[in-house]
Amino acid sequence: MNIIFQYPLWFVFICVLVGLLYALGMYYKDSRFGEQTKKLNPILGTLRFLTVTIICLLLLDPVMRATITEKKAPIVVLAQDNSESLLQSMDSTKRAEYKNKMEKLRQSLAAKYDLKVYSFGDEVREGIEYSYKDKVTDISRFFEEIYDVFSNQNLGTVILATDGIYNQGNNPVYFGNKLNVPIFSIALGDTIPKKDLILKKVYNNQIAYLGDKFTIQTDIAAYNCSGANTRLTIKRGGRLLYDAAVNIDNADFFSTKEIILDADAVGVQRYTISLSTVNGEVSIANNSKEIYIDVLDARQRILLLAESPHPDIAALRRMISTNKNYEVEVAYAGKMKEPVAKYDFVVLHQLPSKKSPVTDVLTTIKNQKIPHWYIVGTLSDLSALNQAQSLMTINGRLNQTNDVEGVLNPDFKSFTLNPKMGENVYKFPPLSTPFGDFKVRADAEILLTQKIGTVNTNYPLLALGEERGVKMAVLGGEGIWKWRIFDHMQHKNFDLFDELYGKIIQYLGTKEDKRRFRAFAGSNLYNENEKIIIDAELYNENYERINDPDATLEITNESGKKFPYSFNRTSNSYTLNAGMFPAGVYKFEAKTTLKGEILKAGGQFTVQSIQLEIFETTADHRLLNLLSSKNGGQVVYPENMEKLAEMINTKGFAKPVLYDTVKTQSLIHLKWIFFLLLLLLTAEWFMRRYFGAY
Repeated sequence: MNIIFQYPLWFVFICVLVGLLYALGMYYKDSRFGEQTKKLNPILGTLRFLTVTIICLLLLDPVMRATITEKKAPIVVLAQDNSESLLQSMDSTKRAEYKNKMEKLRQSLAAKYDLKVYSFGDEVREGIEYSYKDKVTDISRFFEEIYDVFSNQNLGTVILATDGIYNQGNNPVYFGNKLNVPIFSIALGDTIPKKDLILKKVYNNQIAYLGDKFTIQTDIAAYNCSGANTRLTIKRGGRLLYDAAVNIDNADFFSTKEIILDADAVGVQRYTISLSTVNGEVSIANNSKEIYIDVLDARQRILLLAESPHPDIAALRRMISTNKNYEVEVAYAGKMKEPVAKYDFVVLHQLPSKKSPVTDVLTTIKNQKIPHWYIVGTLSDLSALNQAQSLMTINGRLNQTNDVEGVLNPDFKSFTLNPKMGENVYKFPPLSTPFGDFKVRADAEILLTQKIGTVNTNYPLLALGEERGVKMAVLGGEGIWKWRIFDHMQHKNFDLFDELYGKIIQYLGTKEDKRRFRAFAGSNLYNENEKIIIDAELYNENYERINDPDATLEITNESGKKFPYSFNRTSNSYTLNAGMFPAGVYKFEAKTTLKGEILKAGGQFTVQSIQLEIFETTADHRLLNLLSSKNGGQVVYPENMEKLAEMINTKGFAKPVLYDTVKTQSLIHLKWIFFLLLLLLTAEWFMRRYFGAY
């Protein structure tokens, strides 16, 4: 410890001189104490000299500097694999014995080192766990965590207790090198392959579409089962979909099977892939696996509703049928088999007409907000058509018609078309339109205009728009069947015709989600070790996102058990972490109340089981030997693990570190100096007072 002044050292002599002069000035010729003067003046002068000198020295802002040496023990990390694979190699008795040995090792290490303990599997956690419930093993993630936490500290060594099996993440050998410290491995598990039949991997898409075929690929492995036979089966809801024999012809058997199935049922479908058991195998838990495939019905039902048979209907039907996402049906006014509400899109050909006003159909389309397309023909009732919609108004007489060609509007922006369309559409045969005046609303989008003879007009031929929140279109003429034939004659295909009218139907059939309350899961398919996250959004009348009212959620499992929750608010929406759920299919319903109106939204999600840990039962001690040898450590077995503390100490890997800390403090902040000055001044005042001179 030493004292350092902020000014040159000779300033100290000035401070002493100031204190001396101040004391002499006060007491050198002072005779107020009478006979006591000769005794008291030196004492009082000394007290005043010390007080003034100390105050002057403090004005020089002296600081006290001290060096503090701290000895820190080295850090030793002890990590335990907590994955399910260890249950295969240790019974309850062995697990209890191992736990006792591990606790003794912890105590001996903690006595000498700064011990940090962890458990790892599908995640890294502080503290050692012996539940062996983790569904996956990610050793590289553990090394990344240790590197992030201890890379700048005195990390002495890492002790890893595992069977060497990892089924997630990268090869741990590469990540262990980053630590640059010795790695000791406690080799758990059994390296001797036992008789076992394993459905090792199953590969499948998570989504399929109704009516399509999908592939399931299975990897089958067998150890020490040469000469045995098994059967590979696939079931859905107890129904057998596939059954085939598998002959195991060697001791180290591996085979890949590809199975093609039909997606013939809508919704999340559970498939069970199984291998029949072989006598004497060590485990049958890895003989089967469940997968979930979400079969979507993406097909739209399209109704071609006509006043009477017409070649246009045949042309549209053939075009729509080429798209597997559409299911097309033809019906005639007054002879419909199903109500129009069952359809997702309606084409009204020459309807409404004088003979068939189809008032009920138009009312249902309006109320159910079904996208639709009017095609005007000679049988159309123009007055009824103008009343049914306001997108395109036609004032004319149907007994008089014009032959018009279509001209592509270059300013049309709702969707893009093949550049060849503009070069060829004017070549198509003319359509038959009513003779009269054509007008469109200001917000209508005109795709085609009319060319009458050699004159390009502003009359719309094909217009698209929206009315009461429903997309619709009006084609002001008939005869598009001739376009399809001409396209084939010119190009030997129907590509231009199919693209033009296919994109019109696709654009009109796309529905916008205008629900004011929506709830959706973060994923349709979760693993059983993943947390279920569900978000919700609420919109006011202006479609602004808000979250003022409370919102609740109810999750229901397959047996009907309900799990109630309350949403948490984010900045302007809702979110909920429902935690982890066991494997199965779940439905959820969110609910809130806005201005007295109850709003609901729902959906479903599926949780699939993780069986990675039971598919690999043979410990990989070669990985542990490679990991330890590359990093200057050693592999030990559970029966010798109590020697680890002595081995680390003997080899001197973990050494303490001395840290020198320089601490500075201004003397003016020391309280005892204040009390010293107070004592000097008090003593001087008391003596002057006592001897009657103050």
